[in-house]
Amino acid sequence: MTRIVAVEYVSLDGVVQAPGNPDEDSDGGFNLGGWAGPFIPEHGRYMPELFRAADAFLFGRLTYEIWSPHWSTITDPANEIAQALNTKPKYVASTTLTDPTWPGTTVISEDIPAEVAKIREAYTRDIVLMGSSELAQTLIRHDLIDRYELWLHPVVLGDGKRLFRDVPPASELKLTDARVTANGLVLLDYERA
Repeated sequence: MTRIVAVEYVSLDGVVQAPGNPDEDSDGGFNLGGWAGPFIPEHGRYMPELFRAADAFLFGRLTYEIWSPHWSTITDPANEIAQALNTKPKYVASTTLTDPTWPGTTVISEDIPAEVAKIREAYTRDIVLMGSSELAQTLIRHDLIDRYELWLHPVVLGDGKRLFRDVPPASELKLTDARVTANGLVLLDYERA
């Protein structure tokens, strides 16, 4: 069965807000954006394998609007991340985005859990959810995430949106893989127990 794989950059204290850019997401007065920056070279070493294995990608609106202007312009065939993102289907959950400009994008705007369940049935390999913490909350509440790939960064932020905010009680996961990079980034794979 096709799995929904949530890939999340996480601080040691569970924050997922604005890892890539200081201006990414300042909700709640969060001013620590860009905290994953020192680890971006490590991301580039491990991300291609994840993108090769995906049949499609799933985004929340904010993450989509951050990624689209950057990744849609990279045409180098040697860039496996850009090639995957620009050639495989992309789904963005949004009630405000009506005319996506990134080719291969479909907007899902009503009954997101039901639509994601239908999308899962259309593919045979993984559908990768990148970041998109608000969409992740919806999918977690509806038990639609099959695997979590948590990229644990050795930073403590003390404030910010957490990945596991509104979860059903007693959610149990099983560790299936763990890798540690040279600079202390830990890649943890969890599946439903």
